Amino acid sequence: MSTSVRVQVYDIPLFRLLKTHSRIKIIVINSRTVSNYDLKNSISKNRMIGLWRMMTGFRLIYLAALLGLGVAALAKTATYLLLRRFIDEILGQGYPWQTLALVAVGFLVLALFEGGFTFLSGRWAAQTAEGTALRLRNYLFNHIQRLNFTYHDNMKTGELIQRSTSDVEAVRRFYADQAIGLGRIVILFTVNFIAIWFLSPQLALISVIVVPFLLIVSIFFFGRVSKRYEAYQEQDATLSTTLQENLSGVRVVKAFGRQDFEMEKFEVDNLEKYARAKRLVLMHSLYWPSSDILAGFQMLLGFVAGAIMAINGAISVGTYVAYAGMVIWIIWPMRGLGRIIVQMSTGLVSCDRVTEIIKEDEEPLNVGSHAPEGHTRGELIFDDVDFAYGGGESVLKGIRFSCRPGQSVALLGSTGSGKTSLVNLLPRFYDYTSGSITLDGVELNSYTRKYLRSQIGIVEQEPFLFSRSLRENISYGVTHEVTDEEVYEAARAAAIHEVILSFPEGYDTRVGEKGVTLSGGQKQRIAIARALLRDPRILILDDATSSVDTETESSIRKALQHLMEGRTTFIIAHRIQSVMNADLILVLDKGEIVQSGMHEELVARTGIYRDIYDIQSQIEEELEQDLELAVV
Repeated sequence: MSTSVRVQVYDIPLFRLLKTHSRIKIIVINSRTVSNYDLKNSISKNRMIGLWRMMTGFRLIYLAALLGLGVAALAKTATYLLLRRFIDEILGQGYPWQTLALVAVGFLVLALFEGGFTFLSGRWAAQTAEGTALRLRNYLFNHIQRLNFTYHDNMKTGELIQRSTSDVEAVRRFYADQAIGLGRIVILFTVNFIAIWFLSPQLALISVIVVPFLLIVSIFFFGRVSKRYEAYQEQDATLSTTLQENLSGVRVVKAFGRQDFEMEKFEVDNLEKYARAKRLVLMHSLYWPSSDILAGFQMLLGFVAGAIMAINGAISVGTYVAYAGMVIWIIWPMRGLGRIIVQMSTGLVSCDRVTEIIKEDEEPLNVGSHAPEGHTRGELIFDDVDFAYGGGESVLKGIRFSCRPGQSVALLGSTGSGKTSLVNLLPRFYDYTSGSITLDGVELNSYTRKYLRSQIGIVEQEPFLFSRSLRENISYGVTHEVTDEEVYEAARAAAIHEVILSFPEGYDTRVGEKGVTLSGGQKQRIAIARALLRDPRILILDDATSSVDTETESSIRKALQHLMEGRTTFIIAHRIQSVMNADLILVLDKGEIVQSGMHEELVARTGIYRDIYDIQSQIEEELEQDLELAVV
């Protein structure tokens, strides 16, 4: 018997402990609860401020990491100062072995301090980076799911995947390597410069002559690398989109023998990515020789100046040896500063790309003045409704009709006539541009989206199934626990129960991605079962029987008859046979209702409905004749 435990993501050590216990089932709380902060408030015009705000909950430990670097830098510099004293005051002076042992212990202690605090600093920085990235990924995944349909209509899937993975990883590296690396460079430079100034102000000034030039070179390359990295990331997202589309449509590619065409398309995108990467690498390759020349010149200048001063007696031998060690930790960190600045550009660009998603407003699921406790009756009235996608040309114009609770409304028309757009207004996937839609006498826009969608069951034209068991796919739409019998009943109603039982693992059979292991008709019926299990007051069947044969369609219609009782049902179909029993049939053309009525009325009048009926009747008669001839 397993025990269920609710674990917040902040409880990482506890999570790991429980995960290793075979008798404990982990239940992760919703990511918004786990995040415990609104990442949108972290957005700032200043990217550094935004990144600092993003570390909410980890700032102290990150500051501790910087403090650890400071202690390690002090220990390193103190080692050179102790070496100076050892050379100038102890070496060759005949001090007892106890003094030498004490000096050795001093070197050992300083080495332990340096190594220990460097380790702690790295660990704390990594903990901050991983924790922030974990929370950012959770937030992004949750945020993307809650964005409105218009955003998803305009944004490529590959682009979203790229920003949620590659760009988040770049932000993680910013915290783990680049920001902490910048702190290390600044601390090492400051500590060692002060120490050298203590030894010889003249040497200290000589040691930083080239530093301004290194900074100028670094800033010069920073701007150019930023632009080229952004272009590279955009092309990388394009390539990801091409790959994602190809893999999703691999059956279509194979069926039409378009492998060579797809390969050529991929090669074009891949070649462009190669070209942009080449330009990015070129900027890096130009930076390193430039910075190496400047750093090497500074090292040579410092060593020569120090040697001359030691020969002339201006400084001691011990001072020169200590200087020779410390000046390295001034010049090479400054050389590394350029590298860090250039690399930070990638993290900042990725931060901007992630922030662009975060800036998008979420779909307000709970905004609305009306969210009743009980079920809706399903009375709908459309009054002069217009709708346009994104402020473009209207795809619905002057829609007027009404339906009583429990009525079935069929929508018929050519592709692009506005049928799907009309039913998408009901769950408020989109809001109508003008006019009025009332549900049970209340304006539809007054209802919260969450309430509306809890009352509506949808079977889409192209049903989507998850890579999970059939049982999980059918029960996906309900938030409460359901019994096996309830799942079976929904499956029977959708005429898929017997088919599922014929599979070796029955309802535990796992389907492939998007349900590729099932036929089109089987996927349709699984989707119908999923919608019916929700027991919705309003049912939307968006061409739900388009992928099934005539016999299966007939069995589904019979099973749906009693389930549609008491529910307002919208049926989108292309076959007259699928809509002829509806209480109200609406014929749409170019976004307008051109005919409405019952089957008998519409067949008796000239118009689009009668034309479709005649064409389909003729096709059916010809098919029957062909079958009779084939049998003979």
